[in-house]
Amino acid sequence: MAGTGLFAEILDGDVYKYYADGEWKKSSSAKTVAIINPTTRKTHYKVQACTQEEVNKVMESAKTAQKSWAKTPLWKRAELLHKAAAILKEHKAPIAECLVKEIAKPAKDAVTEVVRSGDLVSYTAEEGVRILGEGKFLVSDSFPGNERSKYCLTSKIPLGVILAIPPFNYPVNLAVSKIAPALIAGNSLVLKPPTQGAVSALHMVHCFHLAGFPKGLISCVTGKGSEIGDFLTMHPGVNCISFTGGDTGIAISKKAGMVPLQMELGGKDACIVLEDADLDLVAANIIKGGFSYSGQRCTAVKVVLVMESVADVLVDKVKAKIAKLTVGPPEDDCDITPVVSESSANFIEGLVKDAKEKGATFCQEYKRDGNLIWPLLLDNVRPDMRIAWEEPFGPVLPVIRINSIEEGIHHCNASNFGLQGCVFSKDVNKAILISDAMETGTVQINSAPARGPDHFPFQGLKDSGIGSQGVTNSINMMTKIKSTVINLPTPSYTMGNGGHSKL
Repeated sequence: MAGTGLFAEILDGDVYKYYADGEWKKSSSAKTVAIINPTTRKTHYKVQACTQEEVNKVMESAKTAQKSWAKTPLWKRAELLHKAAAILKEHKAPIAECLVKEIAKPAKDAVTEVVRSGDLVSYTAEEGVRILGEGKFLVSDSFPGNERSKYCLTSKIPLGVILAIPPFNYPVNLAVSKIAPALIAGNSLVLKPPTQGAVSALHMVHCFHLAGFPKGLISCVTGKGSEIGDFLTMHPGVNCISFTGGDTGIAISKKAGMVPLQMELGGKDACIVLEDADLDLVAANIIKGGFSYSGQRCTAVKVVLVMESVADVLVDKVKAKIAKLTVGPPEDDCDITPVVSESSANFIEGLVKDAKEKGATFCQEYKRDGNLIWPLLLDNVRPDMRIAWEEPFGPVLPVIRINSIEEGIHHCNASNFGLQGCVFSKDVNKAILISDAMETGTVQINSAPARGPDHFPFQGLKDSGIGSQGVTNSINMMTKIKSTVINLPTPSYTMGNGGHSKL
């Protein structure tokens, strides 16, 4: 059970504490933030509303802790990460329970997220030991006009304090994908979890606490974005921001100042279907890609661009599969569960109404009960409809019929997003040419978009983000290069002059 047993110390009455200086604390504000269960639409958990002064203290202790952590041997950092990963996986049940109650994630998927997170932490520890254990050695005479009189040694050093802001849809996995690279690279980390997902994140942080990381190295502050959001992202103590979310990221990038940014800000992932595609494979991937976790994934299929000649057959196949999807509460492991909030449900409904007014074909009846929206396929969508361009983050998928490959590529590239996309064709050569033409960070051939496996590079173009994620890229991004140059009194060559230089 959440907040009991091993996790009892993170709860005070019915309010979860925040984590700073290696301790679970109550905020001096005496205020709390309510977390609404998307299924019941009632308050399920409460977390501390931290103050700006508490953020200042967290930043100060993070800075101090980082200095000594940077001197901790790599193998020791990795050892602690492996320990945290084991604790995380061992206690997957209570953390998964939080995911079910906070963000209405189906029970099986919730367990999978926690296990995947443990695996990611261990993999990062291994990868970090390898790539941070290597440096470069350069000699000066490779550049014109120079003798071999300078030796340059380069290594990777930590940035300092990393601010990590994960999204509601993967509050554990997309937190550890920032935490583990930061820690193995010798940084300290301040986590600001999403409001919905905060309790899952606090349970996860407790696993790191139990692993025995030094005090102040990891902090987790909860609170209202309006009170501490800008204060955190503009804080002079922050040396790097890793953010996953939506439009807020664009605002952060404008205010952040001279700190490295790693951002993933959503997508309108297009699925281009050619005439020679395996339509059963396409239909299965549209269901998986468009409707898993009720479409609340940045890598969800968000628009299907299908050649007119095969559109009728494909739409029928997808309709038949949608009819088999189960709809209901996450506790029952339903395929379609409530979306995260009433405002999200209202936004999705607005897109649906606009499509109806403009003449889209409804393949199912639109049905909503509170935050629960039944899966909906919209056929004959045109570019003048909002759903053709906007990201619904819900179980509603538009189909646009195209008459040429160029038309599909044009629609994909006209989007302000550029996260992922996919192409279905039995002609791999043609698929690769289309992939090269698509302005997205990743293109999947004959599969739905996906972020994993977690060591693959993950990045977006245009409004979809800055920088690249994936284990190796995140470690590298959270370090900087340090060079030491040894200046020799006379040029030194390994061979020549009888095997030695003039001494």
